[in-house]
Amino acid sequence: MAVVDNGSADRSPDAVRAAFPDVLVLEAGHNLGAAARAVGARALGTDLVAFSDDDSWWAPGALARAAEHFAASPRLALLAARILVGDERRLDPTCARMAASPLGVVEGVGPRVLGFVACGAVVRREPFLAAGGFHPRLQLYGEEALLAVDLASAGWELAYAADVVAHHHPTPAHPRPGRHMLEVRNRLWATWLRRPWRRALGETGAAVAGAGRDREAWRALAEAASGAAWVARERRVIPDPVERAVRRLEAERL
Repeated sequence: MAVVDNGSADRSPDAVRAAFPDVLVLEAGHNLGAAARAVGARALGTDLVAFSDDDSWWAPGALARAAEHFAASPRLALLAARILVGDERRLDPTCARMAASPLGVVEGVGPRVLGFVACGAVVRREPFLAAGGFHPRLQLYGEEALLAVDLASAGWELAYAADVVAHHHPTPAHPRPGRHMLEVRNRLWATWLRRPWRRALGETGAAVAGAGRDREAWRALAEAASGAAWVARERRVIPDPVERAVRRLEAERL
């Protein structure tokens, strides 16, 4: 097991080492966001890596069941678990959407998906790292979308498995500062990086039209625009079958 510390200033790494001497503690030194997960994955020698955040954990037996799915499905690169939220064990809304995916099924596992919730995901380490892990510029909020299409573009399967359970107890009530801005920015970057120009321009136009007097939305647009140079360098359009699958999912949500 590995714990990656994203630059905390409260001596958390020392506390983890003292309480759990068998755990590998890796100190990033600063906040890498979601990209810290790849730091942990590179340090491990296992074929599979299960992700947890500081507010999530796996149900008893969940990881053993996940390993069975990967053993039976050699092209499976990512398994998205059924996530139960809070003491009420509410089904995460993203899981409800994944369960109803129109993309068919990965036999023996569950619905084929092109999205997931990172704190309840298990990956096959090699394709995860080959795809670059989570893009470091996206930090948090919506970082999963880019990795999902990159894995699919490389010919790997992603599936939702309702029989693999994770628990998530996020901090309740008020929204986290800046979250909306990051979600809008990351959605634009992911679209610009991987979608055909017509779709990228349409997403941009919709973001501008919907910004209104929302300062966070305008900040997101400005930050997205500031990344135009690196986006142009890294732009790689997804294959037609993956693009069609993404469009089908978008149509289902309209």
